Amino acid sequence: MRVLGIDIGGSGVKGAVVRTGKGRLATDRVRIPTPQPATPSAVADTVAQIVDHFDWQGPVGCTFPGVVRHGTVHTAANVDPTWIGTDAERLFSKATGCKVTVANDADAAGLAESRFGAAREVTGVVILLTLGTGIGSALLVDGRLVPNTELGHLTLRGDDAEHFAAESVRERLELSWEDWAARVDEYLHLVEALLWPDRFVLGGGVSKKADKFVPLLTCRTPVVAAALRNEAGIVGAACVADPGGGARP
Repeated sequence: MRVLGIDIGGSGVKGAVVRTGKGRLATDRVRIPTPQPATPSAVADTVAQIVDHFDWQGPVGCTFPGVVRHGTVHTAANVDPTWIGTDAERLFSKATGCKVTVANDADAAGLAESRFGAAREVTGVVILLTLGTGIGSALLVDGRLVPNTELGHLTLRGDDAEHFAAESVRERLELSWEDWAARVDEYLHLVEALLWPDRFVLGGGVSKKADKFVPLLTCRTPVVAAALRNEAGIVGAACVADPGGGARP
């Protein structure tokens, strides 16, 4: 089965056609900067551009950086607040003329890693964290997803943890890898004290540079980079929209 997967992030909207049975991209990836402000209509137009780019007429899976329940957005920390209460599935379906399924971005990445990547066949509690504009999270228990955990908004040093340890913070403050790793480490200690996971999987674009910071982490939980790297969101988005995949959160 081939499905178009689209991953909406705070800085970019990425898409590719995915072979959902293998978890691999069937086309080159296209990326369009996330519109600013990232209002529902502006993002819907960007999603439609990606659909048009691939001349796509089949099912579409789309991620969103916030809580998504039954296709409706309930939080929007890193995009425009007018998203809250928006029926994203209806909006994107109307904009593209395709049937669109929408899921939380980290949840989609977690499903992809559970099916094809670093969380495959791992028993116990696995937490995938996407380190990007913010911090997204996916909680998997024996391969089953607990959706919309939003662990990036745990309080750390009096503020949302993502404001302290996201990849965007490293870039904005021009932190060294050592200094940023110390922040990520502090955050991981907080999460593992609450949930005692068996494995952390770190995703997002920075995962391709895992060798620069993962060896510096001191938390007791084993930490690995996402096997699908920054493609996990696209693959997961396609999987949740696969009519025969049964992967929707």
